[in-house]
Amino acid sequence: MAASFVSKFSRVGRSLLGGLSNNISSVAASSTSPELTSSSNALYQMLENLSYRLFGYVLPCDSCLFLMEEPSSWLSILHQQHRTFIQMRTVLKVADNSGAKKVMCIQALKGRKGARLGDTIVASVKEAMPNGKVKKGKVVYGVVVRAAMQKGRCDGSEVKFDDNAVVLVDKQGQPIGTRVFGPVPHELRRKKHVKILTLAEHIA
Repeated sequence: MAASFVSKFSRVGRSLLGGLSNNISSVAASSTSPELTSSSNALYQMLENLSYRLFGYVLPCDSCLFLMEEPSSWLSILHQQHRTFIQMRTVLKVADNSGAKKVMCIQALKGRKGARLGDTIVASVKEAMPNGKVKKGKVVYGVVVRAAMQKGRCDGSEVKFDDNAVVLVDKQGQPIGTRVFGPVPHELRRKKHVKILTLAEHIA
């Protein structure tokens, strides 16, 4: 199934992105000012929006153009994104002081088969401290803040953590605890989890 998806994306994506690349190049070449025209800026915006819908974050324009010149790079990023899934029954550590120690993923929100960094999951508490806010067996929401599988970034670097971890949140997405332990990725800012970043010890 994954191979079929990659093959389909390869055909459709190359056609769509290649057309955008040609339009951007032609507009940029015809521009007489140091800055691109409004039409070129609009095309770049379309390209950034497309990369966000595909990968969950915005690729810089230079990276988007490079990926269009090297189509195999799209497949590499897609493969890495597929491998970062937190799936049903995955056991994750809790990286806050809410009282829970370990949770098991029940499902990812929005009908997804798995969760990536910054996504919210529904989980069941498997281990908890006796006097904590969250008790064992409670069903909670959690934001994935660390994943053991490596994840490619748009600048060519990769991020990989030693464990799978979540920060417990309420229905409004606000952290239950008051401290977040260990490093968290800066990709959380793109997913609107700024409060978690402010509570974190280190941002990777």
